[in-house]
Amino acid sequence: MTGPGRRSSTFTRLLRHGFTDASAAERLLDGAELSPVRNDPVLLEALGRTADPDLALHGLVRLLEAQPGASARRELLDTVIAAKPLRDRLLGVLGASAALADHLARHPRDWEALVTYEPRDLHPGVEEFERGLAEADDPVALRIAYRRCLLSIAARDVCGTTDLAETAAELADLATATLRAALALARAAAPDDAALCRLAVIAMGKCGGHELNYVSDVDVIFVGEAADGADEGKALRAATKLAAHMMRICSETTVEGSIWPVDANLRPEGRNGPLVRTLSSHLAYYQRWAKTWEFQALLKARPVAGDLALGEEYVTAVAPLVWQAAERENFVPDVQKMRRRVVENIPVAEVERELKLGPGGLRDVEFAVQLLQLVHGRADASLRSGTTLDALRALAAGGYVGRTDAVQLDEAYRFLRSMEHRIQLYRLRRTHLVPVVEGDQRRLGRSLGLRTDPVAELNREWKRHAAVVRRLHEKLFYRPLLDAVAQLPSGETRLSTEAARERLVALGYADPAAALRHLEALASGVTRKAAIQRTLLPVLLGWFADSADPDAGLLNFRKVSDALGKTPWYLRLLRDEGAAAENLARVLSAGRLAPDLLMRAPEAVALLGDGDAGGLAPRGRAHLEQEILSAVGRAGSAVQGVTAARGVRRRELFRTAAADIVASYGTEAQPVEADRGALVDLVGGAVSDITAATLAGTLRAVVREGWGDTLPTRFAIIGMGRFGGHELGYGSDADVLFVHEPRDGVDEHEAGRAANTVVSEMRRLLQVPSADPPLLVDADLRPEGKSGPLVRTLKSYEAYYRRWSLGWESQALLRAEPVAGDEELGRRFVELIDPLRYPRAGLGDDAVREIRRLKARMESERMPRGADPKLHTKLGPGGLSDVEWTVQLLQLRYGAEEAGLRTTRTRGALAAARACGLLSEEDAATLDEAWVLATRVRNAVMLVRGRAGDTFPSDPRELAAVGRYLGYGPGHVGDMLDDYRRTGRRARGVVDALFYGA
Repeated sequence: MTGPGRRSSTFTRLLRHGFTDASAAERLLDGAELSPVRNDPVLLEALGRTADPDLALHGLVRLLEAQPGASARRELLDTVIAAKPLRDRLLGVLGASAALADHLARHPRDWEALVTYEPRDLHPGVEEFERGLAEADDPVALRIAYRRCLLSIAARDVCGTTDLAETAAELADLATATLRAALALARAAAPDDAALCRLAVIAMGKCGGHELNYVSDVDVIFVGEAADGADEGKALRAATKLAAHMMRICSETTVEGSIWPVDANLRPEGRNGPLVRTLSSHLAYYQRWAKTWEFQALLKARPVAGDLALGEEYVTAVAPLVWQAAERENFVPDVQKMRRRVVENIPVAEVERELKLGPGGLRDVEFAVQLLQLVHGRADASLRSGTTLDALRALAAGGYVGRTDAVQLDEAYRFLRSMEHRIQLYRLRRTHLVPVVEGDQRRLGRSLGLRTDPVAELNREWKRHAAVVRRLHEKLFYRPLLDAVAQLPSGETRLSTEAARERLVALGYADPAAALRHLEALASGVTRKAAIQRTLLPVLLGWFADSADPDAGLLNFRKVSDALGKTPWYLRLLRDEGAAAENLARVLSAGRLAPDLLMRAPEAVALLGDGDAGGLAPRGRAHLEQEILSAVGRAGSAVQGVTAARGVRRRELFRTAAADIVASYGTEAQPVEADRGALVDLVGGAVSDITAATLAGTLRAVVREGWGDTLPTRFAIIGMGRFGGHELGYGSDADVLFVHEPRDGVDEHEAGRAANTVVSEMRRLLQVPSADPPLLVDADLRPEGKSGPLVRTLKSYEAYYRRWSLGWESQALLRAEPVAGDEELGRRFVELIDPLRYPRAGLGDDAVREIRRLKARMESERMPRGADPKLHTKLGPGGLSDVEWTVQLLQLRYGAEEAGLRTTRTRGALAAARACGLLSEEDAATLDEAWVLATRVRNAVMLVRGRAGDTFPSDPRELAAVGRYLGYGPGHVGDMLDDYRRTGRRARGVVDALFYGA
């Protein structure tokens, strides 16, 4: 007897053999059921080899307890101890599957199915499984027989007798036999219906591909024809009854549970289509209405039950359509849509545990292989396999995929599928989630042969294989393209030129011949530069293909590479700094503006990196002014100084555009910016700061050249419109007012001449043709408009506003803010105009009516002829004008009373109006959403087209690029336009109520 505080030798041995609850195991071993063998080392060693020794021991005790008598228990124990094959099979299953242990406890003689160990039992096929199910004469008996067959499959699997592919094939064969048995039961129950029709069951999905999971929906399509002499309508109704009954037999839950759901939703028209169609009806649908994903699904079509001759006719008839899918008009956008992994429906907490749909999951491999089959299988029949691993091997053998990459993906897919199998086997539940409980992970790791530290090893191997899959687009789609053009000896079969072109077209490249020329120019040769390009390009090509214009992305990359190819840091930056390459790919393929800015000074690529020189966060106005003023101070002339200022402006515009694009598209390192308003504020603030700093530098350069350090008059620049509101877009002019005040003792005429000279010289230098984009300075909001003087003294402004100011000028001054020049003069100008823009008595009824009349006239007169008003971002319903005039009316009426309204920023004023109760939370949100969306559309148009515009582009590719910037995937341009109209319509309803008082 063991003394207090001391462990028995049995307890220690149990721990050594992998038991986690040795005390409970010791009690079970001491029980009556195992008393004859409790000290047998063979049993302990066998239990220790299972995935979960505790689970296996508990299952064995339950099985012994379930035996009908003592002789049956003795027979089972004797066989377990004496027959190693049975011992390994039985205990292996009990240690891996609680569900099959439950089955054995309910059917205690089914363990005998594991005794036979002959060659024909090692790799059974459909015939063997049909014999195993032959005696089932009702749904309950079929479930019992199915589980008995499943028991033998699981035993071979956990013992390593079969590998993953063989196990998946056996599961598919068992499903085939089960479908046949279920259909036989349905036919026996309705012999009259059976006599009227021919019914073929076509397996789809993993069952059709001969690669089924332990627990999975079995996807099918039904094909029916009338038997000789039968009416077609009656025959189809009879076939539908048989098919529906067969599905119920497999799917319904009985006292023995269910087998698996039979899913017929891959049929034409899905749930809305008839369950059974004739062959001609199937063909008519596929020829006229089918989408690319439906042909992708048909890759795995295989007749399995019912009238097999009819099933073969179906497969033969649809095969040509499958292999012509890549020639269909919508193939490329369909592929782009499918390539964008949809994980929105997966709970955030589960995304990283999803083996099937998560990043680096099984679906990625399966989709990629199927896509390559569709692209290349039309010309190469060797690729037409429904089984993923067989198809991957065929792709490698044909040179469509690199052999090394194929081997790595084969290993990754096998490991991930094995994980999926063992997770499902435990409870026989349909799941693809890696468990979080350590005990479950331990059992899972041990079941895969990871015994030293099962949990740590499991997670390490899982992450390693998932990382391989995450890079599969690079490996499968793009690396072979580089091998095809690199002209380097490799000893491997390469893609032919025609195959490379086909692949590029399928991936969205409109000019595959030009793309191949660019690839050859970049990657050919034995130089270090070419070698690095061959490493980078497979990844970059995938990012380009994810854009609306892959061709432009690749062409721009070649241009940048040609310009910087001899610069040592360029390729090193892209290779070594994780974010730089993807940021560059996004920027180069998102439109014309950012690449144009980059091409003027390609060294700005450094901004895209992670290092000290990089960083896409906009710089503040003070920092920019300091840099520009320093450059102006070093310049030898005004021309040189302004050139330096414009160069900084161009670089900072590129930084801002790149940050905007990366945040809008998202990258692996940085998800899409969810707060679109914050993105609009970032762009508006950054471009406004860049413009203010450029004007400050230009002013300093002009004054220094003409007058030295001091101008004869104090001079200030007042930002107006979007500039004063910190809301400039990429294509906005700088709306300003110029104000001056003669210095003491300076003649007013001399001061005026100096101020006018400064203004004209600034405007000239900022528009001189050069490599840098011009900055247009617009002073049309000045008193008297274009008829008035460009520059006025502060006293002149005061006199004009006191005597002649109109209502629209007070409204325009709501956006006035000093941006450059003499700060004291700018502050005094603001003090001058505050009573005008925030009148103490508010606005009278006449003034309100005049503002409304002006807005209505502007809408009718300024709308471009032929433009769709509902899609005009400035003047259309719910557009910028609607929101801004509504907010400005509130500022004019209540700005004197509410300090929060005294701001030049539209969104800030809107938030203040909501805070002080001038409009509801809902109305404020509606107006804000519309203003942000309209602003983003204008920014997108400028980014995509390289020139400003207030409407959506008419060119389909440009429109798609705007959609991508706004977060709409391929094929969703219509949704984008509908959403814009809907947002504008809602906002216009608020404007009608608040602005027009409707």
